[in-house]
Amino acid sequence: MSSPDAEQVASRFRHTSVLLEGAVDALVHDTQGVYVDGTFGRGGHSRLILDRLDTHGRLLAMDRDPQAIAAAAEVDDQRFQITQREFAQLGEFAREQGLYGKLSGVLLDVGVSSPQLDDPERGFSFMRDGPLDMRMDPSQGQSAAEFLARASETDIAYVFKTYGEERYAKRLARAVVTRRVEKPFTHTVDLAEVLKVAHPAWEKGRHPATKAFQGLRIFINGELEQLDSALDAALEALAPGGHLVVISFHSLEDRRVKRFIRHHVRGDTDLPRGVPIRDDQLNRRLEALGKGVRPSDEEVDANPRARSAVMRAARKRM
Repeated sequence: MSSPDAEQVASRFRHTSVLLEGAVDALVHDTQGVYVDGTFGRGGHSRLILDRLDTHGRLLAMDRDPQAIAAAAEVDDQRFQITQREFAQLGEFAREQGLYGKLSGVLLDVGVSSPQLDDPERGFSFMRDGPLDMRMDPSQGQSAAEFLARASETDIAYVFKTYGEERYAKRLARAVVTRRVEKPFTHTVDLAEVLKVAHPAWEKGRHPATKAFQGLRIFINGELEQLDSALDAALEALAPGGHLVVISFHSLEDRRVKRFIRHHVRGDTDLPRGVPIRDDQLNRRLEALGKGVRPSDEEVDANPRARSAVMRAARKRM
């Protein structure tokens, strides 16, 4: 059972699930099936999935954020269970449940949630001052502050450029290393101000620290590596005919999802030219369920953070 403090925090920062109806429509094809919501968050998708299932259906949820686990305590449904772990461990979880290769569907809503961004104590946002943490599970790994205190200028620049796609990564990393000599970074707004001053080219309507903060968060949580592992695990854990639905929020994620689906739709196409092979020998494991879907204008108006979301869905071949 969660602590009262955790439950209070979970309820204080609300979350509007992105592409709610569309994602669940694409996911649930068997009302008696067993599904996994790999990113429970605040339970918007999970609750709608449960609404779509009959009495024989089941939903297994996962999340590494302890506040999400606290929020899940509000779901009073015998068909539902949740575990605190990262979604890269989806295959292990399915094996424990005796469901490896038997799941009807897997939903992955990738990235950071609104409650994580809105709670200054989590340290995800430069808009609200708080401890420079950024960990989705604060009990695991190093915080952003610890990384910035120890990492070399080269490593910091790599994180800003590779994970944040920040053009001026080297300049910003140099500013961070120069400033930390006199005072280490411990809070979000302090870091944001240093990045703001060091950034030579501000984009209209975007804080100059945006990409560097994104890069730090993705690196600290191993988000891209987690996504790669979760996609592989989901494909193996799905039953033939099972559905995979993934919602991404920036191009780094979506490119990986798109490439993964395309690879398994095409199969083994890297064979030498002229090798005789039948179509059924290409090891095509997925069928794409349409193209990428973006939120409607109405959804973006209601939830501006949804504007960058892309949903992709695929079916495991029989």
